[in-house]
Amino acid sequence: MNIQVKSEQQVLEEGFHILVSNMEASKVARFWAACNLGKGDYLKLKDELFGRESVESLSSKILKFQALKPEP
Repeated sequence: MNIQVKSEQQVLEEGFHILVSNMEASKVARFWAACNLGKGDYLKLKDELFGRESVESLSSKILKFQALKPEP
């Protein structure tokens, strides 16, 4: 039996993807700042998270997310 243990970086990236998929971008940014996760190469991370996105695709995802969000 082979057990694969993910590296810390892989775990962080998975967590970031989950956050970005489920939270507003401003809240994700505040979370990263609060956890002092601002270290590293932001441009590389940005390209990994949003490299395949266009303004139109992001806008569409934002509108869908907002439509599904319950009103406070």
